[in-house]
Amino acid sequence: MQRSWLGWAAVLAGLCAQGALADEAVQAVWTAKQLQFTYQGFTAHYSCDGLRDRMRQALLTLGARQDLTVTPTGCSGGFGVATPFPGVVAKFSVLTAAKDASAAGAESAHWRRVDLAERRGDPVDAAGDCELIEQLKTLVLPLFTTRNVEYSSSCIPHQIQVGGTTLRADVLVADAPAAAH
Repeated sequence: MQRSWLGWAAVLAGLCAQGALADEAVQAVWTAKQLQFTYQGFTAHYSCDGLRDRMRQALLTLGARQDLTVTPTGCSGGFGVATPFPGVVAKFSVLTAAKDASAAGAESAHWRRVDLAERRGDPVDAAGDCELIEQLKTLVLPLFTTRNVEYSSSCIPHQIQVGGTTLRADVLVADAPAAAH
């Protein structure tokens, strides 16, 4: 019995050393980013407002500062009408690790695990976002400070597969909400 506890203690110590369990403080600075994004998918279709709302939520989930702007583009239908290639232009700030703890504007941040493929409520609705999640992984995630990215996808055009997409990552987030700069 004692041997198994020692084994678990060693595993736990190893995970802490790798930062998997430790919520280590990081000094970070806000960095301005801009994104021009056009959704291209076969399965889910979004209105401009719907895509704007999904993109805004994804950016906030990834740790963008609250003062972001997300403006719809490529809109051809009315409010709530699906558009062939809806897009957004987003201006936002993300945290990046400071090279020096005393850097101007540096603030305390920590790593938080997020799951972009998980949506509260209907799992079929979440499965419809498969192609959007693929595009977020490729075009949006690189704009953020991340680590331990887990991604898998089995998107099949015109078919919804519940649980077919996974996108999780540790993202750098501010310890306290920052005021708009």
